Amino acid sequence: MKTKPIYVAVPIKSKMEHLWTASQDPKKHEQWDLRFSSITYLPKKDDEPQYFTYETKIGFGIRIAGWGKSTGEVQSKDGSRTSALHFGTDQAISIIREGRGYWKYQPNQDSIDFITQYDYKVNGGTLGKGFDRFIFRPLMGWATALSFDVLKRWLEKEETPSSQYLRFFSGWIITFLFFFIWMYHGLVPKMIHIHPEEISMMTNIIPLRTEVAKTLTAMIGIGEVIFGICLLIARQKRIWYSLQMIAFPILAISAIIANPDYLAHPFSPLTFHLALVTLSVLGFLIHKDFPTAKSCKRTK
Repeated sequence: MKTKPIYVAVPIKSKMEHLWTASQDPKKHEQWDLRFSSITYLPKKDDEPQYFTYETKIGFGIRIAGWGKSTGEVQSKDGSRTSALHFGTDQAISIIREGRGYWKYQPNQDSIDFITQYDYKVNGGTLGKGFDRFIFRPLMGWATALSFDVLKRWLEKEETPSSQYLRFFSGWIITFLFFFIWMYHGLVPKMIHIHPEEISMMTNIIPLRTEVAKTLTAMIGIGEVIFGICLLIARQKRIWYSLQMIAFPILAISAIIANPDYLAHPFSPLTFHLALVTLSVLGFLIHKDFPTAKSCKRTK
């Protein structure tokens, strides 16, 4: 099956000159576009297309360097503008070999629809095509959409791309941390290896038979796993962080009531849950007006 080109569109309330400069000036472009670490325009004559080089850091000291050129710019009578691009790289480790695309700036009442569509040929034969179809191309589409939303917020709210990406990645680090905590504490001590202290805390608070306490502990473990999954996939994460700010103090108090000696424990539930409440507050604050790829249209 033939792969579809990547298409992303987002309305931006901005003047055409500001949007054009933010996307065409390489120093401004590299600030908001997650796909590029640096973009450098090469010297050109008036009758020549604009050539440029780009570089993308993919981690572990590995960089993908490529070339590109603006193959044409068109300004229509309705005020829309289009910029066409031709790009590629000679590096064999790059999935992208060569591609073409365009940016379109379409005025629409009080905003401008900023649109891109691009496609490319891949390296690596059948294996490369499979990797591109199921992993790389969806990732590139997501990165393009997230970058467009960051640009939109930069022009509309004057929040710099660097501060947006700091919030974005900090927010997701905190989310993955809590996902791991809920999954670990739900699975390991409550379901996989039912720890005696879990049963002891349960029976100290509620007078139950051991077998009943084990069943209830496992059910609580299932609830914690479900909570972690919901936090990870939820679009409105601030709701789940609010619930955590309520849940962690209750869990800390319950543990201390069950066994006051925990206050002298090296890993006291008091300090542990205090740290979790603090991180929950940070997660709640960071996720306010969070950059997201979901704000963009992904199909024509």
